[in-house]
Amino acid sequence: MMHLTLYWGKNVTLLVDSWKTDSWLSYLLTLLACFLFSSFYQYMEDRRLRFRPLSSFSTTAVPLLPKYQRSAKFATAVLFGVNSAIGYLLMLALMSFNGGVFLAVVSGLAVGYLFFRLIDDEEPWVVIDNACACA
Repeated sequence: MMHLTLYWGKNVTLLVDSWKTDSWLSYLLTLLACFLFSSFYQYMEDRRLRFRPLSSFSTTAVPLLPKYQRSAKFATAVLFGVNSAIGYLLMLALMSFNGGVFLAVVSGLAVGYLFFRLIDDEEPWVVIDNACACA
């Protein structure tokens, strides 16, 4: 039976028909997988955001890196695709409407943000080419 409202219970079908939980152990392992997968999503987002500045440098600003610019753009695009796929899979997992899955995904995203992305908020994103205030 497919639920259309949030429910609490150990019987969950997640993403595919073959991923069904019928015991508390399988349910807890599924919640652990959702938690780890959503934390990995934050890790991949951090990697993608760190590759993006490498792919956006102009060849005049960084003359030593022009041959790596294409590969950095390709790596950024691949990471964006992988991260988008993980995000959509997490959204589909939430559409099981199970409360435990919801809490596992949200807490995994929060813990992943705490470990992998909180450092990004502390670093300045503005790059100053000229330190002179009059320029």
